[in-house]
Amino acid sequence: MRTSEYFLKKANENMPELFIQKVEPLEKCFVVDIGESFVLDLGAHFVGHFSFKLDIVDDFIDAPTRLNIKFCEDKREIEDDFSLYHGVLSKTWLQEAVIDVDFPKDVSLERRYSCRYIKITVEATNKPVKLFDFVFTASTSADMSRLSFPKTSDALLGEIDRVACLTLKDCMQTFFEDGPKRDRRLWIGDLRLEALTDYYTFNNLELVRRCLYLFASASVNSLGFVPAYVYTEPYFFSGRDAPADYALLYVVSVCDYFENTGDRKTVLDLLDLCRSQLDSFEKILDERLIVTQQEGWFTFIDWCPGLHKLISLQGIYLYALDAFIKLLDALGESDSAKYALLLEKVRNSTKKHLFNKEKGVFINSLDQDQLSVHSQVWMILGGVITGTEAKLALDFALSSPDAKHPFTPYMHHYVIEAMLALGLKDEAVSLLKEHWGGMLKNGADTFYEVYSENDPDFSPYGDRMINSLCHAWSCTPAYFIRKYGL
Repeated sequence: MRTSEYFLKKANENMPELFIQKVEPLEKCFVVDIGESFVLDLGAHFVGHFSFKLDIVDDFIDAPTRLNIKFCEDKREIEDDFSLYHGVLSKTWLQEAVIDVDFPKDVSLERRYSCRYIKITVEATNKPVKLFDFVFTASTSADMSRLSFPKTSDALLGEIDRVACLTLKDCMQTFFEDGPKRDRRLWIGDLRLEALTDYYTFNNLELVRRCLYLFASASVNSLGFVPAYVYTEPYFFSGRDAPADYALLYVVSVCDYFENTGDRKTVLDLLDLCRSQLDSFEKILDERLIVTQQEGWFTFIDWCPGLHKLISLQGIYLYALDAFIKLLDALGESDSAKYALLLEKVRNSTKKHLFNKEKGVFINSLDQDQLSVHSQVWMILGGVITGTEAKLALDFALSSPDAKHPFTPYMHHYVIEAMLALGLKDEAVSLLKEHWGGMLKNGADTFYEVYSENDPDFSPYGDRMINSLCHAWSCTPAYFIRKYGL
């Protein structure tokens, strides 16, 4: 029986090397007085630590100089007034440092930042000062020498691919971070999409193994599900939330890993945990084999406001079950037939009880008769509907103004995955260009946590300023472009 200590040891054995790059902005030196400010441009988005020098100009400074240093992921943040922030997450995630420098010296900021632009304002000084020798020491565990870009005659797809790779690069630190600006945690939903993209770009298998083992080290909740996220600093700590969709996608992540590596040893280490996630989920199915709402839990699916999620969750269960059966078959495990029989029964029951034959879509009292793109996508990926029937259901939801539509690049990934599964390559390319290309038109250097074409200021946290503008789950265009030759 493998223990948490064993898994944590394996995770730490796979600690990746960090590649360090010294980035110097074009702006070299500024002489500034009280109330004056300037902006440094690193030329691209980076994650790391900032240092500079402060010196006298004409006369020795006999009082501390107070500097406000703001780290900005895009140009809009340069002018944001952080004092007006009113979101639900802690304002300490806003990237701003106010420091007092007592005398001429080399200054190195302790915190790590995620940015392209750095705005420095002199809030107080009794004499003009000189600021110079600016250096941003960037870090990533992505080996850029492994990265090559596919040839494409489509300039927009080429640019989307490039920015997607940079997004993944900056989220690859000592684990796959969700966002280097905010949270800085390892989340299952992000891990799955980061790992898929990594297999086709940087191929840092050590980092994927580390992350899979970190979740195996974690404590499960009362329903038996692994937590959605874990912390690694200052020590390993399990997250408090365990949404069922993320627990199921952990299983899929292990299946993906084997498909892309053939690493039996690692997967056999994690196989019992995968079984337990699926077995735990089976226990919350009712007599019809349909998922039931549980006390005190939540399901993520997407940040779409007002979305009902149980039909989508049923689809994710089938998606994970199908992937796990393929893994068991590849490993020669004897219980494959048991899960295959269960998959067939649940698929049949799902179609019988949740599909509206008259409308040709999944719309049911389980989700208060709400029509959503999400439900159709996950039922397609779960194998409940296929072929023409699936294409019609997806098209109906996508074209309906009354349907709930995806808000995050995370959910847009699964829409595109469903389209490609149905052979809708042109539609997949069109959606990829529309969503990720929209971020490029908005000035993105890396791709965002959330993006709504109709509401650029949308934030699931109540204030746009807290949104992450470099977020792991938005990196998958590079995966699609490479795997499917888009």
